[in-house]
Amino acid sequence: EPIQGLAGHQIARKGVVRTFQNVRLFKEMTAVENLLVAQHRHLNTNFLSGLFKTPAFRRSEREAMDYAEHWLEAVNLREFANRPAGTLAYGQQRRLEIARCMMTRPRILMLDEPAAGLNPRETDDLKALIGVLRNEHDATVLLIEHDMKLVMSISDHIVVINQGTPLADGTPEQIRDNPDVIKAYLGEA
Repeated sequence: EPIQGLAGHQIARKGVVRTFQNVRLFKEMTAVENLLVAQHRHLNTNFLSGLFKTPAFRRSEREAMDYAEHWLEAVNLREFANRPAGTLAYGQQRRLEIARCMMTRPRILMLDEPAAGLNPRETDDLKALIGVLRNEHDATVLLIEHDMKLVMSISDHIVVINQGTPLADGTPEQIRDNPDVIKAYLGEA
């Protein structure tokens, strides 16, 4: 189903969410609050149920909090739940941003340069997290990344783009052995 021309919230309703190259969190809000803002579409509430704190409203609120706690645990940030997002280390902010995306229960998660600025340990943690997203949460992950070691280690299918033009696509093995890719990225011998 085409999504071009749709507003961001309309695309998200279709199950497609993304992160950005630069972390975009609500820095003054806590980690858990950053996750809860992504949950609004899944809450079973309306103005009156919120005003009167009906049982359905309280149940929906509790379910949202439980799901947020699940994702804080999944990205190893449970102990930072009540800390402002802006005080977290850069790698932690990256993981929080991914968790916020997952709060929407996406079908497709686009990660734009998620390893940028991460140290090797944080990159390994990211690799493990992406594996969990794919294998345990049935999310298709579209990865835009320059860290070829990461890309080759976690991808089923790779599309190589050189100066805005598709150069090759295939399995990691096909890409690794592709002479056009080798020439474009390593130069001629």
